Amino acid sequence: MGNEQPASGDLEARADRAGLGQLRASHQDRDRVVEILRVAAGDGRLTADELDERLEAALTARTYAELAALTTDLPAVPGATTPPAQAKDLVRIDCGHGHARREGRWVVPRRMEVKVTSGEVRLDLTDAVVTQGTLRIDADVHSGRLKLITKPGITVDTDEVGVRSGQVKVRAPWGPDVPVTLHIELAGTVRSGHILAGPRRRGFWPWLTRRPPAWRKQLP
Repeated sequence: MGNEQPASGDLEARADRAGLGQLRASHQDRDRVVEILRVAAGDGRLTADELDERLEAALTARTYAELAALTTDLPAVPGATTPPAQAKDLVRIDCGHGHARREGRWVVPRRMEVKVTSGEVRLDLTDAVVTQGTLRIDADVHSGRLKLITKPGITVDTDEVGVRSGQVKVRAPWGPDVPVTLHIELAGTVRSGHILAGPRRRGFWPWLTRRPPAWRKQLP
């Protein structure tokens, strides 16, 4: 119809304006584009050969720009892939006698200031939306714990953390050969507490049955 607008053309324009076209795409983003292609083939807009070619490209696409290029000549479909929200410049977390968490598909800011007086701040990066290559965290841990849940591709540098009483520990069991997608620069002071960074640990039953840890499935 005359009022139909290209799905990916609009996406590509928005991505270019926001400077997000080269951001890494997620499995969910690829699945959405695959659905657009299948609907288009069902409507007769793509031949079987074109569908096979674009499906292969969609499943191996790494960025939003690559996904956008696959649907430039197709009509808009509700739920089409859109770039994630832009990251905030600064997020502050002040945790007293409780717990503060960031988990799921939260957008990682460019910088964070985290103060833990007596409690726990947990930053789960397993499914977080990363829009830049570096995250700076200025931490002030009096008594409590700052915990970062990481995955392959995330590195943590704690060289600028001063420890008066407590512990700073980073676990990266996947080795140094994994391409870096996010580098975390940690700075600050631990007076009487802990800063821990590493992948989510296996529960008792997976450990007992020798099931491999979840992070192994995320290796490239």
